[in-house]
Amino acid sequence: MVPHERVTTAFELPGFRIKRNLGVVRGIIVRSRSIFGTIGAGLQTIVGGNISIFSNLCEQTRNQAFDLMLEHAGQLGANAVIGARYDATEVMQGVTEVLAYGTAVEVEPLP
Repeated sequence: MVPHERVTTAFELPGFRIKRNLGVVRGIIVRSRSIFGTIGAGLQTIVGGNISIFSNLCEQTRNQAFDLMLEHAGQLGANAVIGARYDATEVMQGVTEVLAYGTAVEVEPLP
């Protein structure tokens, strides 16, 4: 798996030279809210502020999509990912797809 410190939103990795481009990689997670989570979040909206139930769900989902992207990159032989991004789409009411994607590359340290 690609180490987290070798993932960047930039198109260069400081201190490294891109040796080989291995193509686009992605990690996709599709999540639905549970009825209990929706009720709990509804109660939190009464008080206002951060809706921690949804914040935690979003953070967990993004982490899972990110890890899947890194696994995909590792399967291609990459040791870094450049141009990393996230996207989310509501597939249907209460069901969201979270996509982490980037370009898998093989890098080597600069001399």
